[in-house]
Amino acid sequence: MGITHSEIADTLEMVSTQHLDIRTLTMGISLTGCARESIDSVCADVYEHVTRTAERLVDCAEELEREYGIPIVNKRVSVTPIAQIAAACHAEDLTPIACALDAAAETIGIDYIGGFSALVHKGIGDADRRLIASVPSALAATTRVCSSVNVASVRAGINMDAVLSVAGVIRDAALATADRDCIGASKFVVFANMVEDSPFMAGAVHGSGEADAVINVGVSGPGVMAAALEKLPESATLTEVAERIKQVAFKITRAGELMNREAAKRLGVSRGIVDLSLAPTPAAGDSVARILEIIGVGTCGGPGTTCALALLNDAVKKGGVMATSNVGGLSGAFIPVSEDAGMIEAVQAGALSLEKLEAMTCVCSVGLDMIAIPGSTPIETIAAIIADEMAIGVINGKTTAVRIIPAIGKGPKDCLEYGGLFGRAPVMAVNPYAGDVLAHRGGRFPAPINSLRN
Repeated sequence: MGITHSEIADTLEMVSTQHLDIRTLTMGISLTGCARESIDSVCADVYEHVTRTAERLVDCAEELEREYGIPIVNKRVSVTPIAQIAAACHAEDLTPIACALDAAAETIGIDYIGGFSALVHKGIGDADRRLIASVPSALAATTRVCSSVNVASVRAGINMDAVLSVAGVIRDAALATADRDCIGASKFVVFANMVEDSPFMAGAVHGSGEADAVINVGVSGPGVMAAALEKLPESATLTEVAERIKQVAFKITRAGELMNREAAKRLGVSRGIVDLSLAPTPAAGDSVARILEIIGVGTCGGPGTTCALALLNDAVKKGGVMATSNVGGLSGAFIPVSEDAGMIEAVQAGALSLEKLEAMTCVCSVGLDMIAIPGSTPIETIAAIIADEMAIGVINGKTTAVRIIPAIGKGPKDCLEYGGLFGRAPVMAVNPYAGDVLAHRGGRFPAPINSLRN
């Protein structure tokens, strides 16, 4: 379907008055050819391959911004999960590979590079173990590298040994960067049913089913959605609200489709996907929480919030799939606490709790995202929070994730101050009754009955 002049005019109006942007242009790069026995050789090959393949990524994005007038906020790269590359070498500490990725990201001028990752939903290999153990030091030593571990899937169930292991990693990553508001933990995410083509950090990887290099686009537009819904009267039915969301999601996604098409052509790589997700920012008017309140919830987190989020998520997908044939990634609505001004206000007002956020993750795109918890939270409790979220993903056949930040030396009512996209994370109270037994039982939560689909 061609892009019309009227669509471009509508898009420019959304850019100028309603915060519309392309949240990220992410190039996925395969590093399978970089596996070597020597870690020094791996680092050299990784740096060379990333810088050569993505050398024009930022220039291309800036060209598109100038030509079409649509801001592209972030330029990023995702790579093959590094544990797969590191299997060929025997170095115990894989931090040097993260440093090579960080250096490559700095050279090409991108914001983040994702893929210091491992997939351990059914078992932990030696390279997986080494990578997971290296995460705290890798995230402390780098500024642009993001890391992720997939510990669960519908087909495999939940690897509870991996859950306990990554709970320790989260705590250690926070401790290693305690002097920087524990930012290491903010760049690490734990997944159930990780996707191979997400353009969003911190969970972007370049999956084994992908071409050698692809362009994936993440759109945004909470401000556009909020502005459109504010024009509806309070007497509008939920059917009318859903229809308006679908119409706006179509327009937003068309902007992403255009950028995806043009960037892939100009860079000479494969077209990847357009992720439909509404990704908020700390900026006023760019909040998913505000959309839920416009739909009719008194304050985000109050009764009705999960219903409103479910309607929003479903209608966004219905509108977006009509705008592009290349839907992928996570696609829906994100609810990262620190990155959403409305979520922050709801937490500080006492309307939004960790338990309510967990309920909301049953119907949102991802899961518990950018949530600060007291630094004294035991590892067993962190593991139990992860396990709860993984169970939601496994039983419901959806992607779920946990990105929580133990705020070392801080408790409820305190804040972690990041600025920029990461915003401000109020420390949320955690239920103290997790106990010590569940996290240490280990083994595997068996695959659910709905995994038997053949």
